[in-house]
Amino acid sequence: VALEDGAPALSAGDASKLRWLVAETFEQDKTSCSPGLAAPAASDAHTMLLEVGPRLTFATAWSSNAVAICQSAGLRSVARVEMSRRYLISTAEPLTPALRAAVSAALHDRMTEQVYPEPLQSFSSEAPAAAATRTIPLMAEGRAALERLDKEMGLGFDEADLDYYTNLFVDKLGRDPTDVECFDMAQSNSEHSRHWFFGGKMVIDGVEQPQTLFKMVKETLKGDKVVDNSVIAFHDNSSAITGFGVSPLRPSSATGPSEYKQTAELSHLLLTAETHNFPTGVAPFPGAETGTGGRLRDTHATGRGSLVGAGVSAYCTGNLRIPGFEQPWEDEAPLAPNLATPLDIMVSASNGASDYGNKFGEPVLAGFARTFGMELDNGERREWLKPIMFSAGLGQIPDVQSKKGDPEVGMWVVKVGGPAYRIGLGGGAASSKAGGEDADLAALDFDAVQRGDAEMENKMNRVIRACVEMGESNPIVSIHDQGAGGNGNVCKEIVEPLGAKLQARSINSGDATLSILELWGAEYQENSCLLLRPESRPLFEAICARESCPSAFLGQVTGDGM
Repeated sequence: VALEDGAPALSAGDASKLRWLVAETFEQDKTSCSPGLAAPAASDAHTMLLEVGPRLTFATAWSSNAVAICQSAGLRSVARVEMSRRYLISTAEPLTPALRAAVSAALHDRMTEQVYPEPLQSFSSEAPAAAATRTIPLMAEGRAALERLDKEMGLGFDEADLDYYTNLFVDKLGRDPTDVECFDMAQSNSEHSRHWFFGGKMVIDGVEQPQTLFKMVKETLKGDKVVDNSVIAFHDNSSAITGFGVSPLRPSSATGPSEYKQTAELSHLLLTAETHNFPTGVAPFPGAETGTGGRLRDTHATGRGSLVGAGVSAYCTGNLRIPGFEQPWEDEAPLAPNLATPLDIMVSASNGASDYGNKFGEPVLAGFARTFGMELDNGERREWLKPIMFSAGLGQIPDVQSKKGDPEVGMWVVKVGGPAYRIGLGGGAASSKAGGEDADLAALDFDAVQRGDAEMENKMNRVIRACVEMGESNPIVSIHDQGAGGNGNVCKEIVEPLGAKLQARSINSGDATLSILELWGAEYQENSCLLLRPESRPLFEAICARESCPSAFLGQVTGDGM
């Protein structure tokens, strides 16, 4: 527990109150101010005491909630509360340095946690300064410099990308790019974000087909037998079909306690679906929970905001080979070194998705699970090596909110939701690969997986809901949820084509050591981007304050196309 700088020590009464807050409800006597596990003797080569917890520079979501509870209980000086885990581990063989390192690695998440060699006395640390932005010497070295950066950062550039970006900077712009620009382009223009293959030309047996895959899907909305009931399709974060006239109860005020009044509106049925395959394959629990979170944000980020309803979850993996229950058709096959086992994916992914939905408050109403793995007679392997984690959601959107407004000069670009962390780096590029290649870049694959905070998503969703329930007075002009590429994708998308001038250091950050590249490119979760008119700022800030949801005003639309 850390107090505000300069605050006096807690009084005996406040210390007792804090102990009561952190103690187990029905086992208060088991909470102690001294450690329960004693460190082994220095000469004991078979036992180790390991303590792991959040990075010292990383204020966790758990801490944010704990501090809010302390503040509400009158403990105003409490600034940070974190929870660590302590393990007393004994082995038959002596604990070599390599074995100690392996045990430590298995028991903590290196993206958000660290090992504490000694019991903490404070959260202060001599953290390294944020990395400086680098200039990539394309003018001097040509394409080779970009190839080197691609390998170093896992950008996922193919031959066409390398040629195109080299030509762009060397021949057209006549300057060197920064690493931030290269990282941004890799995420924003990845297959994951732009669907180049889905919308590209199809050539089968040397013959170019008349339609792309995307056009074939869109054709389902046309024809004599098609009911013309599509309200939103193929141009927003979710789709909607014509709904019904309803009479919901809406609060009279979005900023304070008020009476509910019956209203009349046309409300459409909303449906969204997506997969979160690559992150779930690498880290099943956080991959699936953030897949659920991302799909929830797709729902509320439709139009000028919409209302979340219920969810669907489904999973497809290779052969499970459950120990003691292996099936005759389940042959053994090598797995990609950077992916979890099918059994771990099936169990942990389901747990992750359910955990997020439960904490957010969305019921999962349906789903399915499928497994398949088979070697054909010609030696070809067919299997869900890279798993399918399918998440879908139902919701509703009032007709008056169904169309996003266009950006206008002077509008504020606003980020709402949780702070930035060093997580979800390079997810767009990483998920655009087939899965399993570049085994030597497995660490970068792990970096690309996000970490979820369902409580923060709930706070953000309440802000959006409050705005939507204001009807035609909704202050949100346009909204997009943050996905692959982080701020570098969503902030550009929402101001297109007018452009904006933004201050990256205005982005809320939970880690003071983040570089500009990390602030701009990390796909940290529970965050959306909005456009607000200047006169709406006080109202929106009041709604965020009521829901204890962070917001950041990054800059304004300029109209210069930059």
